[in-house]
Amino acid sequence: MPHMLDVSDEVRSEIGDDEADRLLGGNHAPETYECTSCRTPGDTLLEPTSTVLFIGDETAVLAFAHSRCIPSQVVPVSEEQLLGAVASISQAQGGVPAQGPATVTPQHPLAPPVADAPAPAPLPAPTTAGQAAVLGITCGLVLHGDTGHAALVVEPTGPVGRPGNTTGSDEFLSLLQDAGFQPLTDIDVTPAQLNGWSVLMVMGQLHAILQPAAAGGSTGWWQAHQPLQVTDAWRVAAGKQAEVTMYAVPAGTIGRQPREDLLRLALERAASQGRVVGASLPLAGT
Repeated sequence: MPHMLDVSDEVRSEIGDDEADRLLGGNHAPETYECTSCRTPGDTLLEPTSTVLFIGDETAVLAFAHSRCIPSQVVPVSEEQLLGAVASISQAQGGVPAQGPATVTPQHPLAPPVADAPAPAPLPAPTTAGQAAVLGITCGLVLHGDTGHAALVVEPTGPVGRPGNTTGSDEFLSLLQDAGFQPLTDIDVTPAQLNGWSVLMVMGQLHAILQPAAAGGSTGWWQAHQPLQVTDAWRVAAGKQAEVTMYAVPAGTIGRQPREDLLRLALERAASQGRVVGASLPLAGT
């Protein structure tokens, strides 16, 4: 019985025609696996299966997912993150190391997509007091109407200014608006999806927020020092909706809230003051 595998053109270009043909022929494909998206069992002989290639600076790992969960694609991650996930992907899913190293070139963060215009030069990394900004991430379920949405609240530890700005003024929200995020006044409304940005989870853990790279594809805007655990409810909501709502606020706006209802109240208060921008970001890779 043939394997029901999908190998996208971008995955094929990374692993080569010979390896892609071997996969499609069943030589290097497992019969069963754990989906890298929903983390439930899959069977390549019984259901359509996507090949998902995670690539770091020197390492590449091929994993498998239900085609109904995510399409076959290439997902760039940092080398440190990839090495941390290799063992779990390989053990749980039958991950197959790609033949030869694959590399990605990191781009500067906050390179906004511009429709019908030449790609702009990427903006440099935001800074605070002359140093790279430290961004805090809070995960929680936020109700939009009666539906709980997986949400990320991004809040820097101090004022964020553009390089060369010595006034100490905070330009964090304007930087994100340059990249396409929209001011939010009603937390009850799901913000529009932002093309090119996405949220990367691997094996149920939060790894990164990805942004468009100037040369095409995606690159990391925020990356966890260690993969972040999320609740089962958060992961299920993100998988069901295939997206995550990202809110961004200036330093000192939200802080650490012990409960999701208090997080929601703090977001509503910040939105009423014009201190929230946001967007819906699709899941990337998993």
